[in-house]
Amino acid sequence: MDDRTTETALSLTKFGVGQPVRRSEDPKLVRGEGCYTDDLSRPGQAYAVMVRSRDAHGVIKSIDAAAAKAMPGVLGVYTASDLSAYGPLKCLLPLKSRDGSPIRYTPRPALTGDKVRFVGDPVACVVAETVAQAKDAAEAVTIDIETLPVVLKPADAVKPGAPLVFDAVSNNVALDYHFGDAAKVADAFAKAKHVTRLETSNQRMVVNAMEPRAAIGEHDAAGNKWTLYSSSQGVHGMKTSLMDILSAPADKVRVVTGQVGGSFGMKAAVYPEYVCILHAARLLGRPVKWTDERSGSFVSDHHGRAQDMVMEIAFDENAHILAIRLSGYGDMGGYLAQFGPLLPTGNQVKNIASVYRTPLIEVATKCVFTNTNFVSAYRGAGRPEGNYYIERALDLAASELGIDRIDLRKRNMIRKGDLPFKAASDMTYDCGDFLGVLKQALEAADFAGFKKRKRESKKRGLLRGLGIGCYLEVTAAPGKELGAIHFEADGTVTIIAGTLDFGMGHATTYAQILTELLGIPFERIRMVEGDSDRMAFGGGSGGSRSVMFVGTALTESAAIVIERGKQIASHVLEASVSDIEFKAGRFIIAGTDRAISLLDLAARLRGGLKLPDGTPNSLDVDHVVKDPVPSAFPNGCHIAEVEVDSETGAAHVVRYLAVNDLGTVVNPLLVEGQIQGGVVQGLGQALLEQAVYDSDGQLVTGSFMDYAMPRAHDAPMINVLSHPVPTKSNPLGAKGCGEAGTSGGLPSVANAVIDALSDYGIRHLEMPMTPARIWQAIQDAKARQAS
Repeated sequence: MDDRTTETALSLTKFGVGQPVRRSEDPKLVRGEGCYTDDLSRPGQAYAVMVRSRDAHGVIKSIDAAAAKAMPGVLGVYTASDLSAYGPLKCLLPLKSRDGSPIRYTPRPALTGDKVRFVGDPVACVVAETVAQAKDAAEAVTIDIETLPVVLKPADAVKPGAPLVFDAVSNNVALDYHFGDAAKVADAFAKAKHVTRLETSNQRMVVNAMEPRAAIGEHDAAGNKWTLYSSSQGVHGMKTSLMDILSAPADKVRVVTGQVGGSFGMKAAVYPEYVCILHAARLLGRPVKWTDERSGSFVSDHHGRAQDMVMEIAFDENAHILAIRLSGYGDMGGYLAQFGPLLPTGNQVKNIASVYRTPLIEVATKCVFTNTNFVSAYRGAGRPEGNYYIERALDLAASELGIDRIDLRKRNMIRKGDLPFKAASDMTYDCGDFLGVLKQALEAADFAGFKKRKRESKKRGLLRGLGIGCYLEVTAAPGKELGAIHFEADGTVTIIAGTLDFGMGHATTYAQILTELLGIPFERIRMVEGDSDRMAFGGGSGGSRSVMFVGTALTESAAIVIERGKQIASHVLEASVSDIEFKAGRFIIAGTDRAISLLDLAARLRGGLKLPDGTPNSLDVDHVVKDPVPSAFPNGCHIAEVEVDSETGAAHVVRYLAVNDLGTVVNPLLVEGQIQGGVVQGLGQALLEQAVYDSDGQLVTGSFMDYAMPRAHDAPMINVLSHPVPTKSNPLGAKGCGEAGTSGGLPSVANAVIDALSDYGIRHLEMPMTPARIWQAIQDAKARQAS
């Protein structure tokens, strides 16, 4: 066995699909050698600072920037009129209201010039030689705003006489969404033996990625080309939006993204600041840099969740689900974000039924404008919300029906024999073992020993509860993706993908896939994702799509490489193409030991190998998947245990188990990390986090002094187990994992707290279940019992 063959064999054994490979990205990052957007400096760059509204609602009477423009180092102050040549930021979702009318689109200018609609709404951009000079000048900009009454809650916003966020939207309703057969659902409820009704919320969340947003804008006057260096979730999607805003063709817009310190949906879209700095760069003839600060992030990054819903379930005499009805509000904030209206509407339809046989679904949601920050995708983007509603409602139903909560779930779970299962959401679940997942979770969590643990907690003066969170997600909508493979002059191989890594470990995962497909040694594989000039297409990352989509693209690209390689190898090995086989990175003449490795063949091509006419002269492939990759259905069961101190109301998660069916797992080590991170975000929402506005529309929770992020001591050891049922909808059999932890974590932790409080007759509590809220619920329950 030669050195190349040995290298390939070892790589397949240690670095192929299914191996727990450590992230190849990490050594550079932990040494501080990563390049995030704020690490970049372009020659001659100036600095931008945004001027934001301090009022939640009001008409702009005037903006006086004279004093600011005269200050040292100031290069320009720009307002809405200066940016009038550019297009607006848009929501392009093709959604319709129940009456067939389209969503009330309200395109957003980069800088508002008529009125402000929330605290933080940008009204001006100051550019100076230094950040300090720009900050000083921003303070000198005077804005005369005639304040207007504010509306902060969707239910209030739709009332007659409520303040209008947009004058053209008479009732503040951007979309009156409806899905389902209302008559059939009403009939099912009328015939039901029992109906459970749960009025609840998914509170507004601040995304709080580790790295604040930052960007540098450049304009090449000679070539009239725009370049934006920015954090993102996919450079191609951001480029497409900028082409529309700038009215520029594809070859005149470039987006570059380096390392990204977290996003969770928040960095996917173009923001007003990016348009401002590109405009300034064009006028000034030099790069302009903008970096947000944490206080700015709280009011300029979009928020997440913000739904107020009523969840109803109709049961027959055997406690089988007849129908589900979800109705309520999705808070859009002051503007329609790129994906905002999708989350409380279509994504609820897809995810609300979870793993349960549900003949009928009705979802009726009003997407409403309020004088708060705009709302869009936050880890899961409607999936955790939907799973929370069904799991909380099932626990409540079990208590009302006097049925064990596990038995109620089992009665309604989709069986293996039901698959493929056409859900009432119009989605078809292709595979799964939902009962098997539940059984494994109960055994691994030692459900049978919970009563003993509860007694032990009671001896220490603590209440103990166990919560179950079964979940099923529908991943991103069907689509295509780029999976290019380039053989480089130095003997390495580059993967070019249209997704983008913001903490998931793509370089490692994709290299494992390519090692499996082509036998290329793991150490020789590199990845390019964040440069739109190097890709003709890219769908970006979001909706747990990356491994499924890029895995499919790489599988198809690898097949092209192998087919080309066989033709070239037949010439090198002097054999018929039909006699050439490919195995473990080598082209072999069948039945002989004569062979050449893929990498050696690539080297021969670079050396000027002469080939007959019609023979491919390169192994490089730039390929986009032929057919859209379908959605998949990751699912699982999470079981959390909490202890609650009844004297203080403090709740702590003390045990946690997550059993997940994510299909084929490429790298179990990275998947475990993704699940754990998602669980902590779910835990944070259940117990700690909430964006709060006062009656004037001021964000009360505008810093980490006021907004309670989960810390290490809030999280227990999280045991992650796998119960894989590979899907056939993509060649890897993968189902996606990026958001699963939150979808399981949110309901399991919430249910555990309610279970702990059930001794007091408490059946529901709104999130976040803070010590104050829990303590007050206990006091109220004691008062009821005493009376």
